[in-house]
Amino acid sequence: QMTVHREPATLTRVTRALRAAGKRVVLVPTMGALHAGHLQLVRAAKAKGNTVVVVSIFVNPLQFGANEDLDAYPRTLDADLALLEPLGVELVFAPNAASMYPNGQRTMVHPGEAGGILDGISRPTHFAGMLTVVLKLLNIVGPNAAFFGEKDYQQLVLIKQMVTDLD
Repeated sequence: QMTVHREPATLTRVTRALRAAGKRVVLVPTMGALHAGHLQLVRAAKAKGNTVVVVSIFVNPLQFGANEDLDAYPRTLDADLALLEPLGVELVFAPNAASMYPNGQRTMVHPGEAGGILDGISRPTHFAGMLTVVLKLLNIVGPNAAFFGEKDYQQLVLIKQMVTDLD
């Protein structure tokens, strides 16, 4: 049975209990509007065995710059849930911005030099917003592993850098 959690503290309690019971917790972070690539990540996570998969669905406002249209980003939670349930996803984390950033976001993860090249030139705040939410999701879920797509190579490199540097 799939359950949807909206509050970070509640999900943290659930995933801690699962790990204490010997389960592996795997995070698949998304911004929703799920497609075949996301579903493949979920299948790969499920294939690990003794694993509970947490799919996060959160349109992160910190990833959008002043001239980027946050409001136009698709929000398709019901359709996303309908895609995840047949795959056996146990937990979905679908918070809103107020629950993720109850005090605003005063602290950000800076991507360093690698965030200021390529896409970082035209989107100077994007990678700091992305890394900040990924770190928050890792802290909330406390996963044994996380599965990320590889279509945005710079993003993947920055996430690996952050996890290595902030271990």
